[in-house]
Order: sequence, then structure tokens, then C-alpha cells
Amino acid sequence: MSTLQELVRPELRGQTPYGAPQLDVAVAVNTNESSYPVPQVVVDQIARDVAEVAASLNRYPDREFTRLRTLLAGYLVRTTGEPVTPEQVWAANGSNEVLQHIVQAFGGAGRTALGFTPSYSMHPLISERNGTTWVDGLRDADSGRFDLDGDLAVEQVRRHDPELIFVCSPNNPTGTSLDLDVVLRVYDASDRAVVVVDEAYTEFSRAGTQSAVSLLPGRDRLVVSRTMSKAFAFAGARLGYLAAAAEFTDLLRLVRLPYHLSTVTQAVACAALEHTDTMLAMVEQIKVTRDELVAGCAALGLQPVPSDANFVLVGGFDDAAATWQALLDRGVLVRDVGIPHHLRISAGTPEENDAVLRALKEIA
Repeated sequence: MSTLQELVRPELRGQTPYGAPQLDVAVAVNTNESSYPVPQVVVDQIARDVAEVAASLNRYPDREFTRLRTLLAGYLVRTTGEPVTPEQVWAANGSNEVLQHIVQAFGGAGRTALGFTPSYSMHPLISERNGTTWVDGLRDADSGRFDLDGDLAVEQVRRHDPELIFVCSPNNPTGTSLDLDVVLRVYDASDRAVVVVDEAYTEFSRAGTQSAVSLLPGRDRLVVSRTMSKAFAFAGARLGYLAAAAEFTDLLRLVRLPYHLSTVTQAVACAALEHTDTMLAMVEQIKVTRDELVAGCAALGLQPVPSDANFVLVGGFDDAAATWQALLDRGVLVRDVGIPHHLRISAGTPEENDAVLRALKEIA
């Protein structure tokens, strides 16, 4: 072991960093990005707004990102119908930094975080890298959809008594949404746990799916995390946010780095939010191609999980790793999420969708 390996924190020794393959392929549908570029009208607005603030880059940014929080709150009010105020909103460089702020403030040494596997792989990584003990909770694997059973979830909350609980709706990598009754039961099962509902893909949900934002009033330990990376086609901008009680967001100021959101980031995000309808116009098309991907995979004899996200978890592969490689050999990059016999495939453009289904047909 090298000297540096001896000096690094013990829990980091032998660990590998998070990473998804970034390969030059014809069809990259492995990281749930939008395959559609930012619309030109928004590009033009971003260029104007960044040029306007460029001369002021000798000064620190607005530490409270006041205008951005106001626009994000307005977006939540408009899309959920709930009374969210700017004081209830927090933002950071991607939803992963938002989640990290939560763990830094409410996790740490001697504290426990509980999640229900399979789910978003960054929840345990962020928790453990910040000294929090991670507990892999159980889902109902027998359903074929990996649903989160309310009774099972409550039993695990009471048994482990964690300080932090993570749930995803829609869940990544399964694409399934969570009934709000389960969220309520998980919340009520503890009198001290901060419950984080990760809604990174919520804009892609099918009709009738409710957001946990509606549960925020009167629940100061409940947090709803969101991102602009997916539905806003803004993965490169790195802007995530959350809604919670105003007292909760105020406590996050204790752990954020000074001026953590740059002037440029704030300007770019605000420009996108001023063109919300344009930015979200692609969502309906992606939902169509997602459903076509589900139907196409089913027609090939595979086992796709009906999805509320911009991706589909597909089962029925004898050897998921071998299938992943065979697809890559045909110029199609998907995600092996480590679930036996399953691969996760992002819904791309109609042309990308067709390429994926052609490649799967060749392999079958």
C-alpha cells in the first residue's frame, strides 16, 4: 500500500469513483440525458444573459441566488399547484450536490441512512463518502417491478431507526413511481428521520401521478429533490434543487461552500426557467418514444418495466453483461445497472429508439 493510500480516510481505501462510460458511439442511451439539444431561442437567451453578467464576474455571485429561487418556486407552484415560496427552495450544482448538502447537514459519523435497493446509486455513495452508515433496504423483487411495499418499508424504518431515508419517485433504475401513501407511511414511521423523495424524473410521469411536493405542508422533515438535467435537457448546466420547510433550507447554509452557485450558472438556469414551456416541449415526445420502447421490447419477448421516467428497465436477458457488449458492438450504449438479467435503456429520439430495437432484434 502506498503512503497516500495509507493517508486517505479508511472508508475510502479500495473504493472506486462513480462513473458511467462516456464513449463515442452512434447511439448513447445510457445516462438518461435528453437526446434533444437546447432550443435555439433558449441558447440565444443564455448568450445574451451571460454576456450581460460577464463584466461583473470580478464580483462574487448572489450568495442567496434570490432570482433563481424565485423562478424555481414559481415553476413548482405552476406545475404542482402547491404554495411553494422562494424561502422553501434550495439549489446547487446538480441534484447530487443538493443531496450532499442534506447528508452533510443531517448525516455524518454515528448516523445512518436507509434506502431501498435497487435505487439511485449515488444515495449510498454520497452518504458513505460523508461518513454516514448506509443500510440497503429491501424492495419487493418478486413483483418483477421491484415495487416498494409499504409494510416492508415501515418495518425497515422502525428496525434501523435511521436519521436519513431516501426514496425515489420515479425510481431509478426501475422507472416506477411511488404511491404517496407509502411516502406518508415511511415519514410517519419515524419521529426523527429526514425523508428525501428524489423526483429527478417526475416530469416524465404518466397522467395522474402526484408529486410529494403536495405533502410538504406541516412536515418539516420531508424534502423533495429535483433536477433540471432531465426534463429541461440541461445535464451540462448542473443545476439541481429541492423544496422543503424554510427552516430546513436555512440549515443547509451551514454546509454549503461560500458562493457555491456561480453567476454564470445562475444566469443560465434563469434563462431556461424563463422559457419553461419551450424547454419542456420535448418531454411529451420523450414519453411517446419511452412507451414505444416498452412496446418494442415486449414484442421481442423481453420484459420491460412500465416506466414513469425517460428510461426503461428491460429484463429477460440471459446474460446482461454479454448483451451490453453485443449492443455496444453495434454502436448502442446502454446501462448495465447490476441487476441480473436486466439493462436500463434511455428513451432517445425516434431514430435512436429504432436503432436500439434493431440491435436488440439482431441479438435475440
